[in-house]
Amino acid sequence: MKHVAFKMRLKPGMGNEYKRRHDALWPEVRQLLLDSGIREYAIFFDPETDIVFAVHNYSTEQGVNLKNEDVLQLWWDYMADIMDVNPDNSPVIIPMLQVFEL
Repeated sequence: MKHVAFKMRLKPGMGNEYKRRHDALWPEVRQLLLDSGIREYAIFFDPETDIVFAVHNYSTEQGVNLKNEDVLQLWWDYMADIMDVNPDNSPVIIPMLQVFEL
């Protein structure tokens, strides 16, 4: 099992909306993540900085690369108005380096 952690920035005041949208995560997105080997995916929010921190595990050796999946691109379009995004509407992701594991 491999670990991935990253952070993203929400637009000011969008923490509740981000949570609301993830509480209603599209079943197709959920299934895509599961089918790709992603497990134990959690996202945390820091309201002081508008930063969300995500961490997940994946079981596939080749890693996870879903950027070309149609449903994920639609999800990014849906989320683009509440967070920092790249020109293709993918979230601006800042990778985190693992420095410890128990």
